[in-house]
Formats: sequence, C-alpha cells, structure tokens
Amino acid sequence: MSKNGNAALGILLGSAIGATLGILFAPDKGSNTRKKLTEEAVLAKDKVAATATDLSEQLEQEMVSGKATLDSQIESVVQNASYKAEDVITTLEKKLEVLKARNKKLQKTS
Repeated sequence: MSKNGNAALGILLGSAIGATLGILFAPDKGSNTRKKLTEEAVLAKDKVAATATDLSEQLEQEMVSGKATLDSQIESVVQNASYKAEDVITTLEKKLEVLKARNKKLQKTS
C-alpha cells in the first residue's frame, strides 16, 4: 500500500475512533448514543468503501503506467539488441572477407 493510502487509512481510523469515544463519553440517553453510534458506523463504512475504491483506482493506474513503461523498456532493449546484432554480423562478415583473402594467398603459394 502506498504512503498516501496508509495516511488516508490512518486519518480515517483516527476520525472514527475519536468520534466513537466522543459519543460514548457524551452525557446522553442510551438510545440517542446507540443511534449516533449507528450513524457514525455507517459514515465510517462509507468512508472506508470510498477510500478502498480510491486506492484501487490508484493502484490500477500505477499498474497500467508501470506496464507501459515496462513495454517501452522491453522495446528499447529489443531494438538495441537488434542494432548490436547487425553490427556484430557486419564485423564478422568483414573478418570473413579478410580470412578468405588470406586463405587465397596461402593456397596460391602452396
């Protein structure tokens, strides 16, 4: 989980705990306290759901971005390897020509 997600979750939990303790220690009837606790629980549930949705969307965006970056890097490596292979082939072809020329000279002298 990202630092933003941890911070949001911490703030959310702290708010819920603080609200619950405030309601429990407030001088009020039991029925009113239960009603307030129920309302706070519903609000906390909604906030958790919203936070989870936001975090899920952020994670999905990061995954898509990471995949695009990875695809780009792989394409770059493949292109570089292709150019390097072409350079190696060209160099080997030149060396082969030199060796063929030397071989012809050796065959003429023998």
